[in-house]
Amino acid sequence: MRAPYPGDVGKAGAARKLAAAAAFGGGGLSVVGACLYGLLRAEAMLARRTIGHTDGEPPDSTGWYGKGRTGASLKVALLGDSSAAGYGVDSVQETPGAHLASGLAEGSERQVYLRSVAFVGAQSRDLDRQIDRAMSIEPHVAVILVGANDVTHSRWPSESVRMLEAAVRRLRDAGVEVVVGTCPDLGTIEPIAPPLRQVARLWSRRLAAAQTIATVEAGGRTVSLGSVLGPEFAATPTFFGPDRFHPSADGYSALASVLLPSVLAAVGVIPFEDLVPEPVRGEAILPISQAAVEATRTPGTEIDGTEVAGSTRGARGRWVQLRRRRRQPESDVESPQSSQPETAGA
Repeated sequence: MRAPYPGDVGKAGAARKLAAAAAFGGGGLSVVGACLYGLLRAEAMLARRTIGHTDGEPPDSTGWYGKGRTGASLKVALLGDSSAAGYGVDSVQETPGAHLASGLAEGSERQVYLRSVAFVGAQSRDLDRQIDRAMSIEPHVAVILVGANDVTHSRWPSESVRMLEAAVRRLRDAGVEVVVGTCPDLGTIEPIAPPLRQVARLWSRRLAAAQTIATVEAGGRTVSLGSVLGPEFAATPTFFGPDRFHPSADGYSALASVLLPSVLAAVGVIPFEDLVPEPVRGEAILPISQAAVEATRTPGTEIDGTEVAGSTRGARGRWVQLRRRRRQPESDVESPQSSQPETAGA
């Protein structure tokens, strides 16, 4: 187990307090936090006007993938906001759903049915009705991407976390594995000007840490999207779409590649070399609040519950595994088919 980095104790405490406020119905903000909230609310309206809108709805990635694959099919529900729906791209093969389902079909050697119920502008409060639609396919795994709109629309963080936790619990109670891509770091989004940018960075990182705690406590696992919209995107201009807020086709491909290893793990398709955590990759067993803060630093960091000496909790709370799974080679992206394709040799 790793000792916390300097400054992590305070950040972990803030994440714990926010998650606790969500659990017990509190607001989760100090007086200073309330001031930041007021600033965020005022300037978020300006940022949304600057970002504008891309014409049209994103292509629907719902359908069958994995033509010619054998074995029992896998069913995936994709929930969340525009980052899940693929806002701003023209072709269905460019959506994160198509990338994710194609990669899952190749990695599992099985056919995959993906149902996308994500929509542009969705917030955590919309997850319950999205689940209503998704459960009709009896999914094996649900992938949730939500949080950015909660920040830019100035929702109380504790409310957002509480609604996410309720959604994860509902899915887990139905026997569905859950992978949550936590709120990305919004501090490098160009249309968000200072001082809102600095506030948005603090807000989104704290929300992501609290989302991690709430999701794992509810029985799901999380994948940090932190700098997927931060330094990695900033260093690659083609990762952003025309509005400089939403990802481009390349950006959605990168987003899916971060999520895919954890989705494969959730459905039990884990490469042999990934069965045991490797300290050389920074993998470790940690208390949940420390792991939640550390995950915000590296995109693709997976947090999942575990046991130490037969116990799920220690003196500092829930034990979790911090994993940095190897990204899969990029697969050919398919177009979804409306009916289940024939298997090889059929």
